[in-house]
Amino acid sequence: MNLNDLQNISDNFKNTQKMPVLFLGHGSPMNAIEENQFVQGFRNVAKEIPKPNAILCISAHWFTAGTFVTAMDMPKTIHDFGGFPQALFDVNYPAPGNPELAKETAELLKPILVEEDHNWGLDHGAWSVIKHMYPEADIPVIQLSIDYTKPPQYHFDLAKKLNKLREKGILIIGSGNIIHNLRLIDWRNINTVGAGWDWAIEAREKTNNWLLDGNFQNIIDYQKQGAFLQYAVPTPDHYLPLVYSLALKDQSEDLVLFNDELIAGSLSMTSVKIG
Repeated sequence: MNLNDLQNISDNFKNTQKMPVLFLGHGSPMNAIEENQFVQGFRNVAKEIPKPNAILCISAHWFTAGTFVTAMDMPKTIHDFGGFPQALFDVNYPAPGNPELAKETAELLKPILVEEDHNWGLDHGAWSVIKHMYPEADIPVIQLSIDYTKPPQYHFDLAKKLNKLREKGILIIGSGNIIHNLRLIDWRNINTVGAGWDWAIEAREKTNNWLLDGNFQNIIDYQKQGAFLQYAVPTPDHYLPLVYSLALKDQSEDLVLFNDELIAGSLSMTSVKIG
């Protein structure tokens, strides 16, 4: 980042106190319209932090070759799922976008090429959780895609470049699930909070300890940690948003867990607040 980049950010976004960073375990799309302890957790964390000027969301559901940022004035609500009740498809979250923030984000991430996108919108990894935090849809939201061709360390290093946005009132949210194996769901306990296979219980315990101890390298190197994490993270899409959030933590900042439960055997709702 050069002096011109810093000047652009200063001109477009006023200085604020440093915003926290979140990782939200978003779980089933039905959390968008159901009332449960997890959506209450999303509401509670919004009450604990300053109201942001804008939100930058890194969602598990925008997995691309290359890196993109939404740059439209009014992003559409994307219903990127199937087999759910019509009431879920009827949800519209009409938060505005922020083309200026999209440009600034692309500038901060140079020399990585970040292309402005005018077609995507807000997928359910973003709107299904943000709608509970800010139901008035009065805060601009942009999304940054995850380049599926790159390893976890690349994403950790890339995310560090976003840190300046925290001083401009921008809330950065990673949205995914630390444990997310839909093929091994325990259908007998589909709605049972606390239900987890042995490997999921081990994965939750180990990752929680690494998070609370600040051992982020083990989080980054999850593929080297044993079979329990291979089951927990069969694909990286829902896991990498956590890596983005952790990269933004300063050593002096607190990290707390909330919504820290297993559900349906092979899914964790564990969420993280930094700062």
